[in-house]
Amino acid sequence: MTARLVVLASGNGSNLQALLDASQSGELDATIVAVISNNADAFALTRSTSSGATTIVVAAEPGELRAHYDARLADACAEFSPDYVVLAGWMRLLSMAFLAQFPQSVVNLHPALPGEFPGTHAIERALQAHQRLGLGRTGVMVHLVPDEGVDNGPVIAAVEVPIELDDTLESLEQRVHAAEHALLVQAMQHLVNAPRNP
Repeated sequence: MTARLVVLASGNGSNLQALLDASQSGELDATIVAVISNNADAFALTRSTSSGATTIVVAAEPGELRAHYDARLADACAEFSPDYVVLAGWMRLLSMAFLAQFPQSVVNLHPALPGEFPGTHAIERALQAHQRLGLGRTGVMVHLVPDEGVDNGPVIAAVEVPIELDDTLESLEQRVHAAEHALLVQAMQHLVNAPRNP
């Protein structure tokens, strides 16, 4: 049965594009039933609209509590009965007001290896560690998000990305993003093809 995915994206949406391409080519047995952004100016929304997927903006209201926002976001996602909610460049931490609605079904992509550089600016921090400490590689992981821990849920897939001696932030970002696109599709293939526990 074709899996139903809701993708949350805050920015450019290149990882969303990788999922759209894999879905449309049949490489991934999934349909992206909706793309939701907290940012009305996100290019991810342009990508979504061009693909024909339902596109929604759920913006935070001034002074809104995180739990209230997350409950609204959960309601918007639930309308589409997703098998998985994929965080592809989603730039907000989700509270249990959201996560409890989708147990074992929220998937996050993070541009670092498990246990390394949680949170924002992970690629930049990896390059700094290379320059200061000689770190020879960083990586990408896809993991489940069971709770409010930052980038530390059960790992579905991970891949190393070497840091070259002459890397700039831009060159390292390009290689990490390429690894992200491939790994996210691979991880989602694994999930949608694996039997779900009742």
